[in-house]
Amino acid sequence: MPPAPAPAPTPLRDQALAELTAARARTAALTDAVPDPELIAQHSPLMSPLVWDLAHIGNQEELWLLRRVGGREPMRPEIDPLYDAFAHPRADRPKLPLLDPADARTYAAEVRGRVFDLLERTPLEGTGLLADGFAFGMIAQHEQQHDETMLITHQLRKGPPVLTAPDPAPEAPYDPPPVPEVLVPAGPFSMGTSATAEPWSLDNERPAHRRQTGAFHIDTVPVTNAAFQAFIEDGGYAEPRWWAAEGWEQIHRHGIGAPLFWHREAGQWLRRRFGVTEPVPPDEPVLHVSWYEADAWARWAGRRLPTEAEWEKAARFDPVSGRSTRYPWGDSAPTPEHANLGQRHLRPAPVGSYPAGSSPLGVRQLIGDVWEWTSSDFLPYPGFRAFPYREYSEVFFGSAHKVLRGGSFAVAPVACRGTFRNWDLPARRQIFSGFRTVRDV
Repeated sequence: MPPAPAPAPTPLRDQALAELTAARARTAALTDAVPDPELIAQHSPLMSPLVWDLAHIGNQEELWLLRRVGGREPMRPEIDPLYDAFAHPRADRPKLPLLDPADARTYAAEVRGRVFDLLERTPLEGTGLLADGFAFGMIAQHEQQHDETMLITHQLRKGPPVLTAPDPAPEAPYDPPPVPEVLVPAGPFSMGTSATAEPWSLDNERPAHRRQTGAFHIDTVPVTNAAFQAFIEDGGYAEPRWWAAEGWEQIHRHGIGAPLFWHREAGQWLRRRFGVTEPVPPDEPVLHVSWYEADAWARWAGRRLPTEAEWEKAARFDPVSGRSTRYPWGDSAPTPEHANLGQRHLRPAPVGSYPAGSSPLGVRQLIGDVWEWTSSDFLPYPGFRAFPYREYSEVFFGSAHKVLRGGSFAVAPVACRGTFRNWDLPARRQIFSGFRTVRDV
């Protein structure tokens, strides 16, 4: 009997192919930028060796697409425990018998070749993992998330610069915001999303539900380096009244007095950015600050961090139609005119950039540039259901992690939308994190 014909090309199949291809090109750029000894080295105990990320990407792709979706036999079952992110803390991974760079590249490439064959022949329909190609979208997002993690490792790496950006300087469309803050009205809005509205959304973004907020004013743009310097110069790191108790203990235990990668030299603040030392740009969003630092700055300024619901309402709520849009600018996918995404630049854009990306209420740069800390703990939405595995979200729920929103310049468009939720420990500073603030009416 001849084999069944492959399903016809469709826009969804083309999208999955394009997203997987884009993610792998970025992975190759990040891992090919350094010699093999630097791929094997651990540049910080906070991060895995780059070669671990490379093989882990291939292993997750094999587990979910070839084995779960395709029903294939395991290619390298003996390596599964090495690349289980929950089995070994990052600090311990260099001690494992990891695949060497050549083997890791070969393994990831072999997996990808078989995945492309599977994608060509698999109907992207039905329920569960295959509904609207969810499994392929999940894996594309997973790889892009690890690409952002690897970019963080590059930032922590010591030595001369090795990365270049397709667009060296973020010469984005610029229009100074007319007002420093925007009023968000009181009332309900639709928070979160569904598989119907956003087929590749992840479990913690679901389900859509009604949420009520009071009226509040939110910063039109993220807090800048210049504004954060004013906090430093005013003795903000030496004044306990601005700090949560855990944050005060954290900065004293580690001698923190400025954002990560900043230092002062000859009366000027400098920063290290991917191997380049340069003056801190005053009009860029502040970057590499912990939740504790963001919270302290907000208290010093007489403001507060937004709740997660307030952030999403400012980003998605259209007061004219009463509906929540996919992105601040509407329902269309991001373009270079909307936001600074996808590692096109290796830095945030100046505040006031991307006016085309404004929300219906006029709030700017909510997507891209810097992840924005919120005041909220990472908790499930009402009616949450883990899918397709508990370890993506559920095991992190609780008061230990704070929610970040909006994405950064390091986030790919496939892994960023108005409902996307990120989370991390409040002490984390190596991530591409900044913030904006609110005040009550």
